[in-house]
Amino acid sequence: MKRIVTILCVLLTVAAAGAQTKAPGDSSNGLTRHPFLYVGEWDTRNPEAQSMFLVRDGKVVWKHSIPLRNASGRNQEFDDITMLPSGNIVYACMSGAGIITPDRKFIWEFTCPPGTETHSCQPIGRDSVLLVLNANPPRVLIINTATGQTLREIMVSTASTNTHGQFRHVRMTEHGTIMVGLFAEKKVVELTLDGREVWSVSATSPWSAVRLHNGNTLISGDGEGYTREVNMKGETVWEFTRADAPFTIGNTQTANRLANGNTVICNWIAGNPRTEQWPGTVQAFEVTPDKKIVWTLSSWDNPDLGPCTYMQLLDEPAVARSMDLQR
Repeated sequence: MKRIVTILCVLLTVAAAGAQTKAPGDSSNGLTRHPFLYVGEWDTRNPEAQSMFLVRDGKVVWKHSIPLRNASGRNQEFDDITMLPSGNIVYACMSGAGIITPDRKFIWEFTCPPGTETHSCQPIGRDSVLLVLNANPPRVLIINTATGQTLREIMVSTASTNTHGQFRHVRMTEHGTIMVGLFAEKKVVELTLDGREVWSVSATSPWSAVRLHNGNTLISGDGEGYTREVNMKGETVWEFTRADAPFTIGNTQTANRLANGNTVICNWIAGNPRTEQWPGTVQAFEVTPDKKIVWTLSSWDNPDLGPCTYMQLLDEPAVARSMDLQR
């Protein structure tokens, strides 16, 4: 009898864990609440198709795919994506970056030198991008995509010689400084274009950090599973953690603050090697300031969007701007 009770307890625990991966309530509006661009890294289920998606009115209206490894055997994974006012799309894919037109023509491409990689490419101005280069030494490049000329090279100081473990999303603020999350140092730093540090805050596993219009900074804690807003004093003024979610939180890689004050958080689940457990999990969600979940995205079939690293919502008022949509 004791053995039977033990088995039942194990089964109930497994069932409960599985139930936690589901979105709360009816998430059928997941594809229709917002039009969006979507990318996710390291979809190991599909070695021939790492994809970026454009979703409108609940349907995938555009898609572009690359293999998990390029012709040289280097890993590829989509980490960053932004649609320009022209409809062209700026992206980063670890082995390089580029700009692709809606009819899939490449009008600019950057190939990472051997031993380097990039996970972040932000359009700035009319013809330039801010590209982060994980390297030794690590640096941020401002490149004119019309001429291919490197306009600026900003050195980033970090103790990490492991290029993959240096940093991920880097973003320029509306004041012309850049926000960098340093994995090794467990902090976010704000740098001038001369590489001088003007502000910093402690933050474990800072996958991305963006300066909000209110002067605060929104940090995504990746494997720590948090999304945190801090003020200039370094004080936490808002935070959403795994304990606040009614579903499983994997890695919170990126987040955007919307015009209505809500926050959209990308929940990358591919850190779980058991790919059969991915379907049913929440890929992204929108949460109010008082931590109420108002939208979940869970689309693993018709269409299967795969893991979620970054998404750009296309119904925000400032979507045509080249800077991130931070409120």
